[in-house]
Amino acid sequence: MSTDIRIERVLKATIDRVYAAWTEPGLLTRWYCPNPSLDLQVEADVRVGGEYVVTMGPYVVRGRYTVVDAPKLLEFTWQWDHEGEPSQVRVELTEVADGTRMLLRHTGLSSPEDAGGHLEGWELQLSRLTELVVPGKS
Repeated sequence: MSTDIRIERVLKATIDRVYAAWTEPGLLTRWYCPNPSLDLQVEADVRVGGEYVVTMGPYVVRGRYTVVDAPKLLEFTWQWDHEGEPSQVRVELTEVADGTRMLLRHTGLSSPEDAGGHLEGWELQLSRLTELVVPGKS
């Protein structure tokens, strides 16, 4: 198993709505945690060099935005407070006939087991994102 994750989805929502869900703290607090029972707080300074901090109950992940090209592309580092080296997340958004194609790549994870855990977390979070951005789902 690889130490990289690749998830692709087509969301029946506008690219601006999907991008907003990835960049506005008020929207991020509605989906950006795989466990909805945890208290979720998000601080995000979405600009190149800007930092973010996501507190999910006792867990904290933080990083820095390395690429911001609204509304098409976000790249940022990903570092858990309780773990080793940072990894990298890239979110590409493309307008398509049915809405927005979202391609998430999370690279540089420490092991296949780490990648598996992050894949499971991303899948749960992205289900919540879909419910937020798709009209009639939220």
